[in-house]
Amino acid sequence: MTAPSSPAAPGAGPGVRQDLSRFALLSIATSIVVIALKILAWRLTGSVGLLSDAAESSVNIVAAVAAFVALKVVAKPADHDHNFGHTKAEYFSAVLEGVMIVVAAVVIIVSAVDRLLNPQALEQVGLGLAISVAATVLNGLVGLYLIRVGRRHRSLALQADGKHLITDVWTTAGVIVGVLLVALTGWLPLDPLIAIAVAVNILVVGARLVWQSGAGLMDAALPVEERAQIDEVLDRHRVAGIDFHDVRTRESGHERFLQMHMLVPGDWTVQRAHDVTEEVEADLDALFDDLRITVHIEPIDDPRAYEDWRLD
Repeated sequence: MTAPSSPAAPGAGPGVRQDLSRFALLSIATSIVVIALKILAWRLTGSVGLLSDAAESSVNIVAAVAAFVALKVVAKPADHDHNFGHTKAEYFSAVLEGVMIVVAAVVIIVSAVDRLLNPQALEQVGLGLAISVAATVLNGLVGLYLIRVGRRHRSLALQADGKHLITDVWTTAGVIVGVLLVALTGWLPLDPLIAIAVAVNILVVGARLVWQSGAGLMDAALPVEERAQIDEVLDRHRVAGIDFHDVRTRESGHERFLQMHMLVPGDWTVQRAHDVTEEVEADLDALFDDLRITVHIEPIDDPRAYEDWRLD
């Protein structure tokens, strides 16, 4: 038995994902404007920090396009070849985002080391920094918006895209501080040193994103706190003659999957077992959006009903 799921959009049927690709288009447009501003800032100042910042931002465009494609795929309903939908497409996009964040960090470090070995005076610092600040504000606003929308719709692709833009904000902020300090102190190594420090930070962000996406592709179980909420509901229904076992969970993009065995008295009618199952499913479905529940009914007095899959 499977619980009905909440519709993704007005008029949509169970399992239909709302098309969120329009938010990725916002990210694409933002990335194009931001990289244009950052290239201008670099050309004006000659700062390797600002050059590295522009290189990191160029990655945003490719990542945003990947997110757009993934969200288009995710919005497709289940079909004969993909009975459970296309939700895992978001993980591929998020993995790509994480890898590209790491690549951008490496590019920044290489450029910064080269500038350490070959110092260069900066020019037109004031105008260059003003342009970078404008790009940073734009990135920050759009990044926070995408993260908020991604969390609301449980879209890992949008959250990854938003986090990518936020790492760009931190990169630019670090670079701006470095360039400003160089202008104030005249110590040229500050520019590449701060660029390296920022690169190490975004390396960590990229690695975490890849790890999170990989866990989803490997059908990781629901978080401990969500599993605890499920157990609380099941405990309320563990009355005389009813029990549950072999409870398993997994996530696939925005969807959560729960399967379990429900043990009932062997002399119950199918109708009575079904009615109780509907009550349990309704309580579980009230916990989360996009929860897909599968329940297998077994007689509680039959020893064969207690044969679980062996889990480590």
